[in-house]
Amino acid sequence: MAQGGMNPQKMMKQMQKMQADMAQAQEELAQQTVTAGAGGGAVKATVSGGLEVMSVEIDPQILDPEDVELVQDTIVAAVNEAMRQAQHMAQARLDAVAGGLGNLGIPGVM
Repeated sequence: MAQGGMNPQKMMKQMQKMQADMAQAQEELAQQTVTAGAGGGAVKATVSGGLEVMSVEIDPQILDPEDVELVQDTIVAAVNEAMRQAQHMAQARLDAVAGGLGNLGIPGVM
């Protein structure tokens, strides 16, 4: 038997609870959003915790037909920043749920 007398039934219950908690966290994350801007707020992108781009808002004042590349770059920057923020939000939430792995007494897990 492993150190501390690991109980397989207790471990299975903890794993099932953590699996349910993880599924709930993923559902909650899909409903949460983050918004990031670029170009001084001229472009805003909203991304869900499920990493889907929900919307992109563009201030009409930056739409210059002579400088389409600037608008494109600004959109990319806003979307990338929103994705980074959504990934950070998701990682923090899922880490909080997965923190329970350390209580299982399995060597090498957390």
